[in-house]
Amino acid sequence: MKPENAIEVHDITKKFKIYMDKGRTLKEIALFSKRRRYEEREVLKGISFEVKKGEAVGLIGHNGCGKSTTLKLLTKIMYPDSGSIEMKGRVSSLIELGAGFHPDMSGRQNIYTNASIFGLTRKEIDDRLNDIIAFSELEEFIDNPVRTYSSGMYMRLAFSVAINVDADILLIDEILAVGDTNFQAKCFNKLREIKANGTTIVIVSHSLGQIEQICERSIWIQDGRVVQAGISRDVHFAYMDFMGKKRNDTIEIKELDLEEKFRNKNKEKEMNKSEILENKKQRWGNGYARIVKINSYDKEHSLKNVFCTGEDISIRIEYEVKKKVKKAVFGIGIYRSDGVHCYGTNTWIDNMAEFDLEKKGCFEILLSQVPLLPGEYIIDLAIESDMGTPVDYFKAAHKIQIYSVLSDVGIFRINHAWNMLEEENAKRY
Repeated sequence: MKPENAIEVHDITKKFKIYMDKGRTLKEIALFSKRRRYEEREVLKGISFEVKKGEAVGLIGHNGCGKSTTLKLLTKIMYPDSGSIEMKGRVSSLIELGAGFHPDMSGRQNIYTNASIFGLTRKEIDDRLNDIIAFSELEEFIDNPVRTYSSGMYMRLAFSVAINVDADILLIDEILAVGDTNFQAKCFNKLREIKANGTTIVIVSHSLGQIEQICERSIWIQDGRVVQAGISRDVHFAYMDFMGKKRNDTIEIKELDLEEKFRNKNKEKEMNKSEILENKKQRWGNGYARIVKINSYDKEHSLKNVFCTGEDISIRIEYEVKKKVKKAVFGIGIYRSDGVHCYGTNTWIDNMAEFDLEKKGCFEILLSQVPLLPGEYIIDLAIESDMGTPVDYFKAAHKIQIYSVLSDVGIFRINHAWNMLEEENAKRY
C-alpha cells in the first residue's frame, strides 16, 4: 500500500443472488423448490480507486449502480468476490440510520454499545460521552428508549457517535439527507473540522451540492464500473449531462437547429460549427426553455466584463421558451478560475413567488457590492422546473474579471476595521 494512501481498492467484483420467490419454511422449500429460482446479478464489475490520507471523496451514480455496495465493502459488512481492499487506520461509518442501536436500550446505553463497535474502550467512551450528547442536542431524551426517537433523533445520535471516535477514515451513506436544516449545517461544519484535522472521508450521496461542499474529488460509478474520477465539479457535470440525456422528456436539439438559433440570436458574433458543438457540451436539460444571451452591467447600466472589488454587478439573461415550464427556478453559481465554488443561489432559495415560463423573456440578478477579490470568475446559470428537473443547465455561461487597488488575499473581502485600544478600554472586553 502506498504510504500517502488511506484506502486502496483493486479490481473488486461482487455478485448477488436475486431470488424470484424464495421459500422460507421447510415445507415451502420441500414442496415448492421451483420457486427458489434466482438470477445472479453482478453489481460491481472490477472497481479500482485510491483515496489519499486526509482527502474527502464522493461516490455518485444512479440507484443500483453499486456505490452503496462499494461503501459496505469498505466497512467490511460484506466482502468482495474477487479483488482486494486495503485500508489504513480506524474506520467509523454511517451506513444505515441507527445501525447497531437496540430499540429497547436508552440513548446513553446505545452510545456505549455503538462506540465499542467502533473500537473504543470504556474509558475512551466515558471521556467522550458529554461531547457526544451535547452534539446530538438530545440531553433531555438521552435516557429514553431509542424506539421512542424520531428518525431525525436517530440520525443525530448516530452521527454524534460516529464523528467522536477519532477515526482515521469516516464513511457516510446518504445520512446527511435526514434532519432539520440547522443540524445539517452543524454536521457540515463538523465534517469540515474533522477533515481539516486529517480524517479521510468517503461520502455516498445523490446531493451533488453536498459533495461539492466537502469533497475535492468525486468518483462516478455506472453499472458497476468507474466511469470517471476527478475534480468534483467536472465529474458532476459529466454525470448530469449523462443523466439529462436519459430523461424521457429530453428534447434532442439537432446541431443544425442549434447553429441556426445561435446565428439568429447572437448576430454580433457568428459562431462556427466547432464553437456550437463546444457550447453543447457545456449544458444539459430537457430544452423546454433555453438561455440565448448573457451580459453583465455595472450600476450605470454600462455593458462590461471587468469590475472592481465592491462594485455592483448586474447579470442579465435572455431566454426563449419552446414548451411551458411550470414552477420555474432560475439559479446562479460563481466559481473562481481554479474551480473554487464562491457562491450559489436560486429563486427558490430566495423565496420568490412561483412563476411559469410561457414565452421568451429576460431575467436579471443584481449582485450588490460584490466582495470578490481579484481574479477571473466563471458563472454557471440554470433554469429548472418543478421538483428540480433540469431545463437548461449552462456551465461556464459567462466570465467576469475582478480587480482591486488593495492587496488582501483569499476569495472575498470582509468589511472590517482596525482599532488600537488603550489599556483601560481593553479591560472592558
